[in-house]
Amino acid sequence: MTEERRERGIAPADAAPELVDGEFRCGDGDADPPVVTDGGDPLPGVPETGGDESDDACGCGSSCGCSGHGKSDSAGHGVGPDTDSTVRPDGGAGAANVDERGSLGDVSFTEPASGVSQDVEDGPPDERVGAPDGVELETPGYGVREEMNDIETPDEKTWFMELDEAVIDADRCIQCGTCVAACPSDSIGIGEDDLPELVKMCTGCSLCWDMCPRGGLRYERQWKITGGDDNVSGAGDPITEFSARVREDWREGAQDGGVVTSVLCHLLEAGEIDGALIATESDDDPWKAESFLATTPEECVANAGSFYNQTLALGNLDLSRWEHKLDVPLSEASLALVGTPCEIEGIRALQDFEWDYAAQEDGVRAVDYTIALMCTKNFNYYSLVGERIETERGIDREDIGKMDVLHGKLMVYGRDGEMLLEEDVEEFHDAALKGCDECADFTGYCADLTVGSVGSSDAYSSVIVRTERGLKAWELTEPDLDYHDLEDRSAVGGLQSWDKKKAFESLERPFDPDAPRFIDYTDHAEQYGTEPNPHEADH
Repeated sequence: MTEERRERGIAPADAAPELVDGEFRCGDGDADPPVVTDGGDPLPGVPETGGDESDDACGCGSSCGCSGHGKSDSAGHGVGPDTDSTVRPDGGAGAANVDERGSLGDVSFTEPASGVSQDVEDGPPDERVGAPDGVELETPGYGVREEMNDIETPDEKTWFMELDEAVIDADRCIQCGTCVAACPSDSIGIGEDDLPELVKMCTGCSLCWDMCPRGGLRYERQWKITGGDDNVSGAGDPITEFSARVREDWREGAQDGGVVTSVLCHLLEAGEIDGALIATESDDDPWKAESFLATTPEECVANAGSFYNQTLALGNLDLSRWEHKLDVPLSEASLALVGTPCEIEGIRALQDFEWDYAAQEDGVRAVDYTIALMCTKNFNYYSLVGERIETERGIDREDIGKMDVLHGKLMVYGRDGEMLLEEDVEEFHDAALKGCDECADFTGYCADLTVGSVGSSDAYSSVIVRTERGLKAWELTEPDLDYHDLEDRSAVGGLQSWDKKKAFESLERPFDPDAPRFIDYTDHAEQYGTEPNPHEADH
């Protein structure tokens, strides 16, 4: 039996292994090192396994790992004495990536491929492979949801696809950014066309729809919530009104009287705010507005002036992008927001609720002062500056020093102050955002302060103080202002009435400041003729 075992490469049962010069050896230290066979030639340097009828056939106990302990179990651990094949200590085939002694040795790694897909054909990585002839493969519409499951969408859920269908695709978006700020999962971003777009899965929480001033937010109800009982006529319910301008020399570069810039400077100097969210000129596109957080009076002065396109201000309330400019923790920051009336409606609605607005949460809560700019409509940058002014009228946008809308005229000035263009603003209405037609809020009813040119003579700004907080901002600024009572309140009320009339003609829903704040999507769809279930229609 012993000779038979030696022929099969199995050590005697009494040959206990011992560690000699880094190797296990059985028997006395002078014996040749045993080997393990696998039905073929021996593998040098690897301890033999032994076995007999006992559970400890090799005689080395449980410490050697030779697995020569009886017959193999279902996991392949050990072999019995009557089998012709022995197994390695791991119970399977030889170890990979190691030498016969179990050492890893030198390893060389293959550099991963870049710019290629996993298919073996040559070609661009985004190429569709194996598409049938004549078939164009595109991203599926929302209708794919119906093909994937038969679960009905709960009636109370409203998805981004509804907002997309009823507002964005319908060319009614006013680019305020409220939907971006409202999303509690940060699923909405701003696309290259300056319109909101879905950047990851929508959860169907309905907030983007509810807070949109052209969707579910009944903006005229928001006036009543934030203002007085008579916030539907004239200039609203102001505490007081003025025609004012700043005395400092820097006003020459400001719009009209420079009051907005002066108010922000005084709020910063008094420590009332840590920054002001305003508009600045894009580095890449002249006269294209972008959001900017000014944290010093010098930055406010440097960015004085108006841009006649939206910044999606509420889509830029993620304060982490401005953290390096703030001297306080983001959750403790206090900001002023300068924006159009629709943007002020949006921020006030967002602040009325305790929802967690994810990345925008700190920014939404930080806005303590709101300043509305009088506005009848805003423009699409590419249509106004690119097409109407540059292409059709031959004025290079690089040569523009200032733009203004005053007395019903659109005026464009050169960098030396010379007049380059003066035409009725109605000639440019086709470049305006179509959703602006539905707005009846010329004077920014929801703001603390409203500032504009209507109602005051040239070089003065009309200022409407609506809230106690707005009055505090005015009182901080007043010592540095040249001001008097509002010169022509009827002009403000007249344009407000005209704006409301245009809105009544454009709105497909009832205008009702006493109705519920939010409009159900199904009601909106019925009034506007919008697809009630866009996913079923494969929007």
